[in-house]
Amino acid sequence: MAHTHSHDHSGHDHGAGHVHGSTDKKRVLVAASLTAGFMVAEALGGILTGSLALLADAGHMLADAIALGLAWYAFHLAGRPATVRLTYGFGRVKTLVAYTNGIAIFVIALWIIYEAWERLQRPAPVLGGPMLVVAILGLLVNIGSFLVLHGGDRENLNMRGAILHVLGDLLGSAAAIVAALVILMTGWTPIDPILSVLVSLLILSTAWSLMRAAAHVLLEGVPPSLDRDLIARDIEATVKAVREVHHMHIWSLDGTSTMATLHACLNEGADAHQAVSAVKKRLASEHGISHATVEPEFGHCADDGGDHDHQHDAAVHHGHYH
Repeated sequence: MAHTHSHDHSGHDHGAGHVHGSTDKKRVLVAASLTAGFMVAEALGGILTGSLALLADAGHMLADAIALGLAWYAFHLAGRPATVRLTYGFGRVKTLVAYTNGIAIFVIALWIIYEAWERLQRPAPVLGGPMLVVAILGLLVNIGSFLVLHGGDRENLNMRGAILHVLGDLLGSAAAIVAALVILMTGWTPIDPILSVLVSLLILSTAWSLMRAAAHVLLEGVPPSLDRDLIARDIEATVKAVREVHHMHIWSLDGTSTMATLHACLNEGADAHQAVSAVKKRLASEHGISHATVEPEFGHCADDGGDHDHQHDAAVHHGHYH
């Protein structure tokens, strides 16, 4: 019997995804505008007061204004339809921007740590009063941006990257306030670079987590919530027409929509169309995989007779699953 290759889009919830994307796009734009608007004031405040904490936070806000702008543009691109050359559309741009944001946060944090070390070696006077005023205003702006973004889809990697940027700004403003208060009460200026370093270290850990998640998606890894081998065995156990599942791949396009491809070796006499439909229904209902490509086979795998490289299945040579 000839092999058929079935491809299904029916399980996609495009409506809900579009609503989320449109709302998140607006939220990111508002946050970008707030961040860019106050960044100039904070930079001037840092220069006038001599505060590294303010300058560090202004540096964060500059990078974050750019990053939020990129995040907005990623949402904008994701709304475009697929093309002949980009058959999956632009959804993965959001993940690429999230990964880039993580790298940007790393660079900024390392720069702040270096500047703090220089400042500790050569202490400079800091005007605590004006610094406190600017820091409080910055905190209010960052809280507003954070609340706007916090109501969005936090499962979306692009949204997580945007929230992380604003959270870094918020922590930076809080650190600047504490440093200003200490300087006003004690005159001890080293607190300014010390708190800058502490905030940078906190941001580095969360940036690393974001980069790992984004890299996993870009490498088309299996989503952390799913187990490919268990799903394959589940199909073999629950879909009667299926004798064996192999060459199975599960990945996410953008961290939210999950896809799968697999070969389903069927029992002789089974109806290929019904078997493929049953596999897709099982994947959608039990595992949340609504976009699947299933190749039904009878007898030997169609790839066994060629030069196809099977090494991508080497990790699952237990039982008959290969």
